[in-house]
Amino acid sequence: MAIKVYVVDDSAVVRQTLMHLLQGDPEIELMGSAPNPLIAAPVIRKTRPDVLLLDIEMPGMDGLTFLRQIMEESPIPTVICSTLTTTGSQIALEALAAGAVAVVSKPRLGLKQYLEESRRELVQTLKTAARSRPHAPRSATAPTQGDRPAAPRPAVVGLHTLSVNKPVVIGSSTGGCQALELMLTALPADSPGIAIVQHMPEKFTAMYAQRLDGLCAVNVREARDGDRLERGVVLIAPGGRHMKLRKAGGQYFACVVDGPPVNRHTPSVDVLFRSAAECAGKDVLAIILTGMGDDGARGMKLLHDGGARTLAQDEASCVVFGMPKEAIKLGAVDEVLPLQRMSAAVLQFDARG
Repeated sequence: MAIKVYVVDDSAVVRQTLMHLLQGDPEIELMGSAPNPLIAAPVIRKTRPDVLLLDIEMPGMDGLTFLRQIMEESPIPTVICSTLTTTGSQIALEALAAGAVAVVSKPRLGLKQYLEESRRELVQTLKTAARSRPHAPRSATAPTQGDRPAAPRPAVVGLHTLSVNKPVVIGSSTGGCQALELMLTALPADSPGIAIVQHMPEKFTAMYAQRLDGLCAVNVREARDGDRLERGVVLIAPGGRHMKLRKAGGQYFACVVDGPPVNRHTPSVDVLFRSAAECAGKDVLAIILTGMGDDGARGMKLLHDGGARTLAQDEASCVVFGMPKEAIKLGAVDEVLPLQRMSAAVLQFDARG
């Protein structure tokens, strides 16, 4: 059955170009288009599309407001396609936090040619989105400084604490922005050190880390080469570079390195997980969250076989049950848990000492 796509964009040129491009794929059916959300809303309520392709700047109601409305009422897989979502854009992060499955940038100049040249990527993104199951986000608004949890406990960094530090490594992709926010905001300030690979383009990760840092009791930042993974600290691999862990003097440190894509991704979850297996062995907790593809599955198998504790997000709470499913198929997972229980699992692992 063809994937039904509905386009909402105030530009007639964009709508016509997208209609022409999408009609050329036998697996996609263009259900229709609208110049703004006010016209689109009654149509998609009556005949629900499989995927919504949505602009941001539109008259009457902007795309972000419409997206949040959709996700609260009845979530529809949504791909944002806008000139506002350039690399590192805060708008792109807000869209992902609001529940968008993916964000595609379009230029202000040479638009028609760009869309035609990017057709293959756009079509694949829509097909990926159609297989997702978006959930209403817990919070869909951008954080402010006042959103930081009140009076968080300071991170415990005494010599004894550092000597027994056991790292947590997490991998995620499609749907991971929401999943990580839900998980990390539930952790106290003295949680074990966490290293994360979230598939995200270069320059997005710094802003994403800043967003999470404003919401969490733990300190969240984009990883720099040589950063120590200590209690109360969450390191997110920078987009476009791999992150590994190394151990020295009983402590764990981040190694941020250049390298070719692994499993089509830079950073790669497998790169992080393999390094954790080498330097931490059984003293690590590995978690694989929602995402498309199989990145992280083989690295988690190495961790599992080395005695590490391994967890996967369950299908019901995943936006895309790809990465967890592949890890489970390999026999790499000790336990499958709903997202809502992952934070407690981290604290239980930490309590075991």
